[in-house]
Amino acid sequence: MIPNQWYPILRTEDVKRDAPTGVKRLGEELVLWRDVGGKLVCQSARCPHKGANLSDGRLVGNSIACPYHGFRYDTSGACRLIPALGTQGRIPASMRIDTYEVREEYGLVWLWWGEKREKLPDIELPHELAEHPRPYETITWSRPVHYTRYIESLLEFYHVTFVHRDHWANIIDYTFMYGSRRKLWTDGRERYIAANKIVNHRVDVDGTIIRSTFDQCEEGNPSNIWHFDLIYQAPCLTHVRQGLLEVTTWLTPIDEENTQAIMRLWEYPLLKRMVPIKPLRPWILKASLQMEKYVQDQQDNDIMARQEPKVSERGVNKLIAPDEMNAKYLQMRDRLKAEARAEAEARAREATADERPEAPVNGASPGNGSGRAERPQEEAARAGGVSKSAS
Repeated sequence: MIPNQWYPILRTEDVKRDAPTGVKRLGEELVLWRDVGGKLVCQSARCPHKGANLSDGRLVGNSIACPYHGFRYDTSGACRLIPALGTQGRIPASMRIDTYEVREEYGLVWLWWGEKREKLPDIELPHELAEHPRPYETITWSRPVHYTRYIESLLEFYHVTFVHRDHWANIIDYTFMYGSRRKLWTDGRERYIAANKIVNHRVDVDGTIIRSTFDQCEEGNPSNIWHFDLIYQAPCLTHVRQGLLEVTTWLTPIDEENTQAIMRLWEYPLLKRMVPIKPLRPWILKASLQMEKYVQDQQDNDIMARQEPKVSERGVNKLIAPDEMNAKYLQMRDRLKAEARAEAEARAREATADERPEAPVNGASPGNGSGRAERPQEEAARAGGVSKSAS
């Protein structure tokens, strides 16, 4: 996992106004809820009293109540009521839960995973998506695969003619991707299976964004060719544009063995003409996403679940030229993790220096505790912890 990044963990619509929502992301059990003003709150899900999951509790004003004994925690994470002690009871200062930095942008809930900072970076998408003019639909699901394997499966598409050739639902791909008009699109499957060779591929790196463009064609038949444009943005965004299809997928780690996919399908350019009744068009996109979830993506995952090793890293597999984007992704992942470690170590050294007592002046004893700096959460970045917001 890459520290010091914004990770999308849910769709905005997944967090309701009248009940808490529990998720596990980046190895952390979290509970999300909205205060009386609708502002999103994200906190650790385990009540420190006896470990009950707060997502099973209920909202009471600007607090969340534990389902086990009714302890109430406010938006800062402080416990404000212990019913067993009464309204005037003394609440231990340690009875609190962690609160995490979250934002709602682009229709998603984003979690900051890394060191606590006074000013967090903005959430930015590649310009192709931030400025995208077309409507979309978004769904989400989880798979029992490591997120590195999931990401790399969407950074190349020369697997499709082997993985997706046999299921009846793939006839849509055959027809619209490769079928020829002169044969009334009946030759789609034949042309689809034959288009295996990658040509004209190019990869460019721009900060934390990698862009790849290539053609997939039938060797010896230059007329059977299809163009792809792919985008990766750290830590977990992939985007593919190919003919009528344009899909964005965020792949956020649930833990070291499971990944949450958030897939967004953009409206096809020709859909307005194909389906002139506007309210019907979102249902076409939703149906397409369901097919992706239960057919194409499931076919990919049946293979990924048996890959070894489970985690993709530099040197564990032998890549070929069309895997250049995959190689650049693994290089970027290592670079960003190393930068996060170096930053955490630098902060730790600064904190240690600030904690040292001042040298005695004229034989006087050093002062006690004045000017002591708060230790930053360098271990969170080093080990992959979630940064808590100020309480």
